[in-house]
Formats: sequence, structure tokens, C-alpha cells
Amino acid sequence: MEKEQKEIVSEVSGAKIEKVEETNVSSKKEGNKLGCNLGKICGGNGVTVIAVVILVLLVAGSFGYVKYSQNAKKNDIGVDGIKGKVEQFIKDNSPQGGAGITIKDVAKDKQLSLYKVTIDANKQEMVTYVTTDGGKFFPQAIDLNAKAADSASNTPAVPEKTEAENKVDVPVVDLFVMSYCPYGLQMERGVLPAIESLGSKIKFNLKFVSYTLHGQKEVTENVNQYCIGKTQPTKLDNYLKCFWKDSTGKSDACMKSVGINAAQIATCVADTNKQFNPTEKAFDINKEENVKFGVQGSPTFVVNGTTVSAGRDSASVLKAICSGFKTAPKECQAKLSATSPVAGFDDQAAASASAGSAPASCATN
Repeated sequence: MEKEQKEIVSEVSGAKIEKVEETNVSSKKEGNKLGCNLGKICGGNGVTVIAVVILVLLVAGSFGYVKYSQNAKKNDIGVDGIKGKVEQFIKDNSPQGGAGITIKDVAKDKQLSLYKVTIDANKQEMVTYVTTDGGKFFPQAIDLNAKAADSASNTPAVPEKTEAENKVDVPVVDLFVMSYCPYGLQMERGVLPAIESLGSKIKFNLKFVSYTLHGQKEVTENVNQYCIGKTQPTKLDNYLKCFWKDSTGKSDACMKSVGINAAQIATCVADTNKQFNPTEKAFDINKEENVKFGVQGSPTFVVNGTTVSAGRDSASVLKAICSGFKTAPKECQAKLSATSPVAGFDDQAAASASAGSAPASCATN
């Protein structure tokens, strides 16, 4: 069974903290690359981010969610002992011996009977927990003493769908992303060859998650892409391919190189901002669809109204889209790449590609 990593963003003492939560996903999702759904910390220095992510993946993959034994409470090794254990683990298992990764703080959480460890990687922080004997790591603290009544009230997990439930003549494909999410870009790279192969036989819509995680630049770029898709849809694919190249953002240059009418986009942007007033916390342009399809992060892939769990390579995407046809056309037999694309912008891709192989996305709790 593979593991899916989720980027969780919360606020602690006014600082943005990002940690990773692990959930099981279908073993059919092969070939996906780690690139921000359930993911990697977005933004910042690429190498540093990857070091932190690898640390978290090692922790999660090595120990998982397990109930620590009562013996752990009896063998409390103290703050210094915990710090030493974690530092050694980082040194032994992280790239370059954990260079740039330090233990910022170790504090005992008496309520949870765990040590809370704050890890700093060049000013990017994450929080993990360690049993008092230093034997088990937890990417996230789970209250194992929660009342049974509370657990019973939780909504059961809904099995992931691997194909569209509704079959139609012209499938409708919706991809929800954040424009600066590395994993959204990864999925776009996988999707475009598939939709280009199918052409007019499907209806493709690039849509946006109802919040952002990458600052005002993402709000601005989401609106740009929304307007390109709305006013000049035939040029959106080439615009995205240009936009992927540079993480500093080259929207104006890309619109010019692709031949997009900038004045038309400017008018659309002004009208869109007036209508929706998009902000980092409330990006409501596609709010109704976000609610309808239960969109929680970037990327979210929907075929004919079914949120589909698919690999991010073009061959897997094509298969998922073609599951939505009543009668699949010959284009569904196209031989597309079965290699999952790298995550992130082209100027960050080499670093991202080395981060791991678990599927991931940008999401908040």
C-alpha cells in the first residue's frame, strides 16, 4: 500500500508552520512523483524544502502511525536525550547528513505524553512528535484517548474512485489547482498531452482551489489564468507551458510570446476582481464547484462530476478521462508517457525530482 502525503498549514505564534500528514492511497497510483495533496512544503528555497520533506517522509515511512507502548512512559530519556536521538536520525537519513537542518526546540507535551520537536531548515519549520523513550516518531499528534462517541460521529472515509461514474458522449474534465503549487504544475504536465490528444472530444476546464497557499502572487496568477481560459481558451495550453519555465513568474512575457491579447485579459482581470474580490484565504471564483466536488487541495481531478484518483503521468490521465466516455474513441488508444512528470517549475524540477515517489498536493486542514 502506498502512502500519500498532505501539506498541512497552520499558524503557531504568528508564524506559518507546515507539517505532513500521511494517509493510505490505492496501490494502483503508481509512477507518481513527489513534487504540494496531500505534500511537500511549498515555496522557499527548493533544496531546503526537499531536505525537510525527505526527513518527514523518512520519519513517516519508517515508523507510521502506531500506538506507543506503556514502556515509553517509564523510560523517559528527557529533552537532551530526545534532541540527540532526532539529530542522529537526521544525520543518518537526510541528504548531505542533514546540512542546514537543526533542532529548534524540544518540549514535553504532558497532555499527550510526547515530546514536541520543532525542526528548522533554513527558516522553514515543521513540527513532529517523539515518544518519551525516543523510540517512535509521529508526523502528527493523534489523540488516542478520544471519546468513542466522538470517533463514532466521524464521517467514514469515502473510497477513492479510479474512474468516472457517469458515462457521456463528451466527457467534462475539471482540474483544480493553485497556480504556484508544484503538484498542480505536475498534474498539468500530465494532463495537457492527454487533452491535446483527445481534442474536441472532451471539454477541459482549468479551475482553482478556493484558497491559496503561496501569497498574493498566486492570487494574481490564478486570476490571470482564469481570464485566459475564459477569453482566449485556445491559447491556455501554450501559456501554461511557458509559465512553468520560471518560478519567479513571467506572466506578461508569456502572454506576449503566446500572442494573448493583454488588453482583453486586463479588462477581464478587473471585472473578475470586482465580482469575486479574490484573496489568499478566499479565492471564490470556482467556489460552487469546490463545494460540489469536495475539493480540498491542488491538484484535484474531476471527470464527469467524479473526483478521480489517477496517476499524474499522461497515460494514467488519458485512461481516467476515457473512463468517462460512453464509447471510447480511437484517441483513447494513444501511446502517451507512463512516466510521472516532475513537480514544480522547470528551474526547480531537477531538485524536486529527487525528493521521492509518493503522490502529493498542496492542501490545508
